[in-house]
Amino acid sequence: GCARGSRCDGPRVAPRQDRAPGAMDLAYVCEWEKKPKSNHCPSIPLVCAWSCRNLIAFTTDLRNEEEKDLTHMVHIIDTEHPWDVYSVNSGHTEVITCLEWDQSGSRLLSADADGHIKCWSMTDHLANSWENTVGSVVEGDPVVALSWLHNGVKLALHVEKSGASNFGEKFSRVKFSPSLTLFGGKPMEGWIAVTISGLVTVSLLKPNGQVLTATESLCRLRCRVALADVAFTGGGNIVVATSDGSSTSPVQFYKVCVSVVNEKCKIDTEILPSLFMRCTTDPARKDKYPAITHLKFLARDMSEQVLLCASNQNNSIVECWSLRKEGLPVNNIFQQISPVVGDKQPMILKWRILSATNDLDRVSAVALPKLPISLTNTDLKVANDTKFFPGLGLALAFHDGSVHIVHRLSLQMMAVFYGSSSQRPVDEPSLKRPRAAGPLVHFKAMQLSWTSLALAGVDSHGKLSMLRISPSMGHVLDMNMSLRHLLFLLEYCMVTGYDWWDILLHVQPSMVQNLVEKLHEEYMRQNAALQQVLSTRIVAMKASLCKLSSSTIARVCDYHAKLFLIAISCTLKSLLRPHFLNTPDKSPGDRLTEICSKITDVDIDKVMINLKTEEFVLEMTTLQSLQQLIQWVGDFVLYLLASLPNQGSPVRPGHSFLRDGASLGMFRELMVVIRIWGLLKPSCLPVYTATSDTQDSMSLLFRLLTKLWLCCREENHITEPDDTLIDECCLLPSQLLIPNIDWLPINDGIISKLQNKQLVRLQFGKAPGLVGHTVSSQFDAFVRAPGQPKIDHLRRLHLGAYPTEECKSCTRCGCVTMLKSPNKVTAVKQWEQRWIKNCLCGGLWRKMPLSYS
Repeated sequence: GCARGSRCDGPRVAPRQDRAPGAMDLAYVCEWEKKPKSNHCPSIPLVCAWSCRNLIAFTTDLRNEEEKDLTHMVHIIDTEHPWDVYSVNSGHTEVITCLEWDQSGSRLLSADADGHIKCWSMTDHLANSWENTVGSVVEGDPVVALSWLHNGVKLALHVEKSGASNFGEKFSRVKFSPSLTLFGGKPMEGWIAVTISGLVTVSLLKPNGQVLTATESLCRLRCRVALADVAFTGGGNIVVATSDGSSTSPVQFYKVCVSVVNEKCKIDTEILPSLFMRCTTDPARKDKYPAITHLKFLARDMSEQVLLCASNQNNSIVECWSLRKEGLPVNNIFQQISPVVGDKQPMILKWRILSATNDLDRVSAVALPKLPISLTNTDLKVANDTKFFPGLGLALAFHDGSVHIVHRLSLQMMAVFYGSSSQRPVDEPSLKRPRAAGPLVHFKAMQLSWTSLALAGVDSHGKLSMLRISPSMGHVLDMNMSLRHLLFLLEYCMVTGYDWWDILLHVQPSMVQNLVEKLHEEYMRQNAALQQVLSTRIVAMKASLCKLSSSTIARVCDYHAKLFLIAISCTLKSLLRPHFLNTPDKSPGDRLTEICSKITDVDIDKVMINLKTEEFVLEMTTLQSLQQLIQWVGDFVLYLLASLPNQGSPVRPGHSFLRDGASLGMFRELMVVIRIWGLLKPSCLPVYTATSDTQDSMSLLFRLLTKLWLCCREENHITEPDDTLIDECCLLPSQLLIPNIDWLPINDGIISKLQNKQLVRLQFGKAPGLVGHTVSSQFDAFVRAPGQPKIDHLRRLHLGAYPTEECKSCTRCGCVTMLKSPNKVTAVKQWEQRWIKNCLCGGLWRKMPLSYS
């Protein structure tokens, strides 16, 4: 229990010598350039938020010494390119008190001490360009808590079932009602905020863009609210916790119900059971901790568990409470009149303390885990193989610069990070302010990533630090257990669509091959429907893993080419139309696949005869506009076949395609489609430079491609290509000019520079060099050097050595494409529309400077 006679029966925090070493380390720090006339200083309070797309938003105040004023700034970074910060003058007239990402990670709420709430969304879906679209206001009333309404989507992670084969067992959908629904059960978007005067305000975003706002008092007797938090119940209600900041006052809880009546938003509130912190009822500690400094529900959708922190000038104590249903004892007199039988016993809701810490250093920030772990079997007695799982811990930052990870329920120590003076800026003495004792630098705001494998902290200088949190929490686990943790979290990101950058922080080159194979094995165990849904996501995941090892770097090119092939195949097949409307179930695209797999003839014209060519008729302008995509298919087939004699060298890009029957089958189908379209409009055909004018290049390539496809069409019976096929492929360079394939550029992100576990120092607004890039030398043969012509990787258009068009690049794979479409043809616009929000690999776009090289 708690020290000095407290009645708390919770476990103690482990003593310092028992804490896990090496569980947390600094990956990188990013700080502001010091300017003479203006500098960034932390807002009071400083806030930050981490989205499921691995975007981090945080605030600073920009002080301009000439005008003696403060500008309240919001900064948004992508964790892979932290130096590429998007800083915007928020327009808030008072200090920003809350930042909150929505569930999709693409919109951000900011609220200030004047009651203004603003909603920010991406401009043109660019991660480094944001605009304020809508908002709401409670004039002059500071906002102390803010949250998006719940959309009803809740997934539970079953850590104890991480070895199960079915994703449905590991990640189950929990029945959870949205806070508010539109007609048909669709969740209504909006946000809820609590103000310092005890008001709750709800704003609803109607589909037409209109905002409905309502404000109501939490209870009849309004009182000051210094701290508050918002959580949601499975029944669609909202729970608000409030405190006036004094530990001698109760922590109050309210149920809030939101509805729409006659096109107006309506709020109903109800008082729930309250609690007093245990430390205030302990005679030995009664007046020791006068202020409650932190009040947080353990998760947005766990309204039954709350974390409280009370502090004095130098110390803090943390308590974890749980709301439980308990039977109400009935007096014997009433028992005789009406006996209570079985379930008829009256029940009451009561807060019970789960655990409490001993006296700690003063807590400066708290970060809660976002992983929705099902705690049924991992309550306070955690199974041995999952007790080190990072998602079970919450983070506490202290004024001495250290960070502790403690179990979310027992508050037992899991990991610790000690801040040191060596991590301070060189010119820090010029910024020092007088303090009573202890180091100056500590985290004032802190957030855990969505897998709890990374932690971002913003310190008292506005500097951002990125910490790794070991999957084993620093304990010695065998390699299989660590890999199982990483694999489990990769699968979670695959199922949810969340970004997995924070998992890559922990992948060493020696793990890559093993992880890719195991990920593929787990994927192949799923049912066909789920495999189809996740087909592109797993390819993108494999590509990002292979980028981290020099032995697998060439496969990155193959995976990106496969994503491009899948996209082209889907788009071109979608253009085919049935000749008669009352056709059978199968679409022309499905029929094409079926016929091409049945007819194994090496003659392209014999395959073509079996198809209904009228289904392939398109407008001439459409066919011509697709020529660049068609050219890529033709070039890639030629490149693959020409590289077949060199197949013993797996470092060459394209190597994995030579044994991939499904991809070769797709190329074969596309060659047939292109052949038919070439009869309608010959100028849309791929252009080859041949040594003979009479040679039918497409027939030749189709014949060789079919022979290669027949060797590996059945995954379990792959045979080696015969000598005749290899000899014919050896002759290709003397018959056709083999094209250069424009592989994706090396991504200039930070992840590959972090593998040697050395701290990387960065500066906002200044891109680092590629010094120390572990795998770039292996990759140089596949990319164009600076100053050479650039290419639009999605439209396959050449942009010239120094592009004049504005471009955007993917934050994950580095794919480059023009920001504005040069096309007006519907078919190409349909192709471009696929990539308007995300890249092929699922990464977000960021705007590039015109002078990119």
